[in-house]
Amino acid sequence: MSAVVIIASIVVAVMAVAAALFIGRGRARGGHGLKRRFGLEYDRAVARHDGNTEAAERELGERVQRHGSLKEQPMPPETRERYLVLWARIQERFVDAPREAAAEADALLARLAEDRGFPGGERFEEQLAALSVHHAGQVHGYRRVHMAVRGKAGTEETREALVEARDLFDELVARRPDDSERRRPHSPDQSTGDRSHAPRALGRRHAKG
Repeated sequence: MSAVVIIASIVVAVMAVAAALFIGRGRARGGHGLKRRFGLEYDRAVARHDGNTEAAERELGERVQRHGSLKEQPMPPETRERYLVLWARIQERFVDAPREAAAEADALLARLAEDRGFPGGERFEEQLAALSVHHAGQVHGYRRVHMAVRGKAGTEETREALVEARDLFDELVARRPDDSERRRPHSPDQSTGDRSHAPRALGRRHAKG
């Protein structure tokens, strides 16, 4: 074998190793970014893929590609107030009819998400995927309520799901700089944290059974 061939083989081998290292580092950076972005949703994706991180990251990466550019639609103040009143009624209804209240919460969240520009609730998995890209820390409660309504969850489990789902509700009705509400003057008692229409959580005294 000539010296030229040997040198060429060494160069090819070195380039192959460098390429492998570059790709490996790129995947590591991508995985770290996805884990930071999705948090617990990243862990759930890994568990759903039986510990296969590459498959989980591929799924999450596809979610970002499909929904990352989605712009949430502004919410008029009167619409926001209507949703707050509806959620408060759901929490009150839970005392006497927990399963029906959970079903109403599930439908309300689906409609609210669609109003903010996410896919419609009739495509739940797609809607949830889009929500996870923009509200990764809050989607699990919505998932829990959706599953509780369609499964055999007990009253306490349903209550916990509804309490957790409130986190996503709060995110979607929150005032944001791009909402139309910014163009209207606020009275001193109108702050982002005003929840006079909707108590934060259902107390255990509401659970029956």
